[in-house]
Amino acid sequence: MEMVAAASPAAQTLRTMNTHCTTSIAHHHSAIVKNPTPWLFNKPGILTLYASNPIPRRQTNVLTLLTRCSTKPDINTNSEIGQNSASADEPGSTPNPEHLPTAKLGDDDSLSSSSSLSLPCSSRGLVFDLGPSGSWDSRDIGSPVVKRFLSDDEERWYMWYHGSSGQNPGSDSLGLAVSSNGIHWERGFGPVRSAADVGLVMNVGQDWWSFDTLSIRPGEVVVMSSSKVKASSAVYWLYYTGLNSEKVDLGADDGDKGEVFSRSLPGLAISQDGRYWARIEGDHHSGALFDVGSDGEWDSLFIAGPQVVFHGSGDLRMYYHSFDVKSKQFCIGMARSRDGIKWVKLGKVLGGGKVGGFDELGAVNASVIKNKKDGNYVMAYEGVDGDGKRSIGIAVSSDGLREWRRVDEGDAVLRRGEEEDGWDNQGVGYPCLVQMEGGDVDGEWRLYYRGVGNGGRSGIGMAVSRGSDISNFRKWTGFQS
Repeated sequence: MEMVAAASPAAQTLRTMNTHCTTSIAHHHSAIVKNPTPWLFNKPGILTLYASNPIPRRQTNVLTLLTRCSTKPDINTNSEIGQNSASADEPGSTPNPEHLPTAKLGDDDSLSSSSSLSLPCSSRGLVFDLGPSGSWDSRDIGSPVVKRFLSDDEERWYMWYHGSSGQNPGSDSLGLAVSSNGIHWERGFGPVRSAADVGLVMNVGQDWWSFDTLSIRPGEVVVMSSSKVKASSAVYWLYYTGLNSEKVDLGADDGDKGEVFSRSLPGLAISQDGRYWARIEGDHHSGALFDVGSDGEWDSLFIAGPQVVFHGSGDLRMYYHSFDVKSKQFCIGMARSRDGIKWVKLGKVLGGGKVGGFDELGAVNASVIKNKKDGNYVMAYEGVDGDGKRSIGIAVSSDGLREWRRVDEGDAVLRRGEEEDGWDNQGVGYPCLVQMEGGDVDGEWRLYYRGVGNGGRSGIGMAVSRGSDISNFRKWTGFQS
């Protein structure tokens, strides 16, 4: 199948951000949407990737799925029944593969000012906090996938992310927030109700045999068009991590009892508006795109964090991570595809770093972008140190394949906060890179990430590069006059 990439005329027009200047970051950077911003009704003019002939497992159902997803979201409230599970830090819990600690709350997910988990005084970098009490994302948020869309007369930002509530603490769903500047976000309290709404957009799978009945987390969103999907325009392709109740043991290879994780596999869903999603079944019997490796292979335990990059005609590349039981390290691997559905694994591309380094025990949750300035590939990833703490590093490659070189002498470019009451003082991860274009910000990079603070409280933060230097990031503190 042949694939080409083309930019729409609107996407070729760049302009400087038009935002309100502030001198410091506020505690709350999101608003519940009641009357949606007018531009939410319009589809973005963006760089579009055209796939001429992808073939899903159930080819005859694709059009039906698209029709269904344009009228009813996959957010059946009944899906929460039977899905309750302990969070990663609670007694008797089962941690998830790439999961940083989740918030420890009681049966009530209230986050009032009197709560012991109220927002810390130090919020440097924080741009998106937990949702209000009772909302679908009031307990935990993370794995941001952020996209910036430019046209002749406006700027739009979309952020897909995972979230969970106190009523269903062990099950992550997927939501959408929007912004005009990538800093102040509009969010929804519950499920989306229209093509202009924001909030909860996708829930866990309902079929008992499915790979994603426990939790789902976004990995990447790509816009592609296919002759097999009879839509009037390009559609959003969501690559995501799906988890189920099956357990894997990281110490199984040497006979010792190790850390136990939930099994995860990569999935695909499509949407015409980024809100109503229809799953596309892959080759695996569970509906996943592909299975774990055979016994003895580096990815035999789980597949997580799928992140897809368009390289060229008929060449899509997926970066994902697993745990190599032989090397005892988290590693990032790669697969390639001609149609975005059928994938061929290529093996590991990045493993653990230097002894004593921030990524000594490995790398997870890659975010890869092709640098528009020099053509090199840039990978932001979450590094795991010898104590299990998480920081963010950067690696570069000329071809995006195996020759990845860590920048800044293998040191982290973003670390957890040092403040005693800092919102991200326990760890940072789930990076998402955005390369800025136009005006004064041309060439700069934004790094969105998940942070975890005291008590396991989570949030989404942002750091900005100093110019185009990808080895030098500073956490957001507000617009500078």
